[in-house]
Amino acid sequence: MTIQETQEEIIADFDFFENWEDKYDFIIQLGKELPLIQEQYKTDENLIRGCQSRVWLHVEYKDGQLLFTADSDAVITKGLISLVIKVLNGHTPKEIAEAEITFIDAIGLGSHLSPTRSNGLLSMVKQIKAYALAYQAKSMQQ
Repeated sequence: MTIQETQEEIIADFDFFENWEDKYDFIIQLGKELPLIQEQYKTDENLIRGCQSRVWLHVEYKDGQLLFTADSDAVITKGLISLVIKVLNGHTPKEIAEAEITFIDAIGLGSHLSPTRSNGLLSMVKQIKAYALAYQAKSMQQ
């Protein structure tokens, strides 16, 4: 599935809910389903800067694709990183670096999150894109 197709699927999932209380419950549920990062990767080096909560993000490069695992100490934040990972996980660095992330605004997250959570969500996307750019540059050097 392409990044855009996954975003469209998420938008459709959120359209199913009539109010934001149900949408928040869905985000929390997604966070609970997120495969946990291994304890050895819960390091300061893997913390995403700019998040109010602590969010750890680990990346592996395998068979030309980036694979992400994450965790957070806050349930909503864990659900948010789960959404971002769902969209970008398992794609090439080039696909991730060039992806236009539209689902955040399309489902209304930008206007329903506190400013600090909204900034944290953008920091998550920026960190994943930074990893993608780094791996893309590394593969071009080889």
